[in-house]
Amino acid sequence: MAKWLGLAILFSQLLGYAFCVPSCKGSRYHLLKKVNRKGPYIGLITVYPTEENAFFSTGAFKPDPNDPFLDFSGRRFRVGKVLDKRVIYVKCGVGLINAAATTQQMLDLFRISGIVHFGIAGNINNSMSIGDVTIPKEFVNTGIWDWLNPNGTVDTADIAGLDVKNYNSPKAGDNLLGHIGFNFEQLYSNSGEPNTAQTLVWAQVNQDWLHVASKLEGIELQQCVNSSLCLQGKPKLVVGLKGSTSDIFVDNAAYRDFLFNTFKVSSTDMESSAVVMTSLSNGFPVIVIRGLSDIAGKQEGESAIGTFGSLAALNTANSVIQLLKELPAQRNRHYI
Repeated sequence: MAKWLGLAILFSQLLGYAFCVPSCKGSRYHLLKKVNRKGPYIGLITVYPTEENAFFSTGAFKPDPNDPFLDFSGRRFRVGKVLDKRVIYVKCGVGLINAAATTQQMLDLFRISGIVHFGIAGNINNSMSIGDVTIPKEFVNTGIWDWLNPNGTVDTADIAGLDVKNYNSPKAGDNLLGHIGFNFEQLYSNSGEPNTAQTLVWAQVNQDWLHVASKLEGIELQQCVNSSLCLQGKPKLVVGLKGSTSDIFVDNAAYRDFLFNTFKVSSTDMESSAVVMTSLSNGFPVIVIRGLSDIAGKQEGESAIGTFGSLAALNTANSVIQLLKELPAQRNRHYI
């Protein structure tokens, strides 16, 4: 029996080396094993410093006293707890590629039970306001374009189309930029046929976690950046709207209105659909929480992201902490 147990442990170690990326070989591999024995963890992913600073400013994250972080591929994966939940936190960087790469790396390296992605976003819905927090039920990637010539026509299989000439000023007419057709995502999933993509428009977050998140509606959100800078109205948290993602920072009123009228989305950001798609592909639960920092070009003058971005990030961070409080307790199952 001892012989077979020893062989099983050896096989497990060899398998771990086989699937471990080069950056986790050597001493970091042994530290990684040590960290994973304490899991599973909920993965927390933000995007850029404003969001990270807001999260740490809450004081809710308590680093592991012995193994507070591991560095891989230039990113720092921080190990610790929020309340009674074991978490691994990382800042991914702006854009779809950074978000997908970081999510996949987190899922490959660590014992993760699910992903909570959070940050700020642009507001696309006139019924929402700066400072509000949205927990969408699904995301569409509005960055997959077929950009056609002026004489081209949008493919009937595309999910939406935009005629640039309709936005000529002072009046509509021909425009050399032509037409844009919005295309589908292709989802490869461990639950699907190998090497076969599923066409996908809306990538849905985990419905069980979304149900838990619905308990957060009505929580108190901060209204003021400081004693002299406050929002006009009291911010609110809304669960179950739709979000959009693309590698485009939207600060244009016409395009903002197009996104709302065409896709009925309420927020726009540059990472969420990538995190959701990557989690779905690997079969892990995922949820997204985004604080609205600006109105995506509908304002007069400069975007409000520089003024209220920190407030939106803080409201988001506090909402994440409340969600972690509501999520079921984690089970620490045996890990070799």
